[in-house]
Amino acid sequence: MVRALRAAACGSLLEPAPVPSLLPALLLALLLAGCAGRGAAPPAVTEGPPPPAARAAEVAAAAAPHVRAAGEVIGRGERLLIYLPREGDQLPAIAERFLGDADKHWTIAEANGVSRVEAGQPLIVPLQPLNPAGVRNGELQTIPILCYHRFGAGGAKMVVSPSNFAAQLDWLARNDYQVLKLSQVAGFLAGREALPRKSVVITIDDGYESVYRHAYPLLKKHGFPATLFVYTDFIGAADGLSWAQLQEMAASGVIDIQAHSKTHRNLTDRAAGETDERYRAAIDTELRAPRELLEKRLASAKVKVQQFAYPFGDANDVVLETMTRQRYQLGVTVQAGGNAFFAQPTLLRRTMVFGDLDLEGFKSKLQTSRSVTVP
Repeated sequence: MVRALRAAACGSLLEPAPVPSLLPALLLALLLAGCAGRGAAPPAVTEGPPPPAARAAEVAAAAAPHVRAAGEVIGRGERLLIYLPREGDQLPAIAERFLGDADKHWTIAEANGVSRVEAGQPLIVPLQPLNPAGVRNGELQTIPILCYHRFGAGGAKMVVSPSNFAAQLDWLARNDYQVLKLSQVAGFLAGREALPRKSVVITIDDGYESVYRHAYPLLKKHGFPATLFVYTDFIGAADGLSWAQLQEMAASGVIDIQAHSKTHRNLTDRAAGETDERYRAAIDTELRAPRELLEKRLASAKVKVQQFAYPFGDANDVVLETMTRQRYQLGVTVQAGGNAFFAQPTLLRRTMVFGDLDLEGFKSKLQTSRSVTVP
């Protein structure tokens, strides 16, 4: 046990168990392994259950009297450090201090099994992703990507009422789901970044004006990001979004504007008499033109187009080859289900959310894990 804990503290263990009861033992392991710096010799560690997490500060004080002050690092290894919080500390501020990103506060919360900071109660701060693949106890983590289209009144299947959308966002917030931008999934798929266990991505297709009128205010209320896929021929036409509305939403940081083609044609269908050469040229235009136009017109909002939603969810080899050539990182379909770490980045699954879906049905769409059967 001691050997394993020492390995966890100094960086050789693949996945330290992120449970509060291990915190005192991990702290002592850091000190035993010489990762915490100079100090008095730590007390002996015996086999058996580690001390309760509530006694971690007392254990730390006995092990290294000179590092008792709140607000100090009391142990450090390659993969994690132990921090003794002071009064008023919050998880986002601790994440900003040690990880350079306040949005990574969830990594500290999950490593310690806590939702808030207690002054004097040591915290594990993971310096490297503890489990970027999301494999735990016979389960694979999967990231559900939800797909919306229109918002408003009426009974049309593709139109979600503002009240239903508000209820869905409220439920996500009450149940501690972490709503991510689609771009955040790229690091998970590449094996670089862990994601919160209850992660979900919200995407919206086409670019209807109702997004600005109904969805955008509700997303802002919760601080939830969403990825909006627009086809550029629709901007400013009929009931499509205007450039001014796109600019405002992009500048807010709430809405990430990405490409949904130029014309919204089905990219796998050929026009009558379309030759191979003309078809390939048309597909190139459908992917290149919206990327160039969105980045040019929304440059002041620093929009970078690297994700693509296939019209009707369809792609073929020509489309996928063009995705690579046009430097798209992620592509999304409308095939339902969650996305594990090994999902193909340019063929990600998305689950449609329809207007007739009640809250219980919405909950069933959130596939955040699936069982792993070992032969």
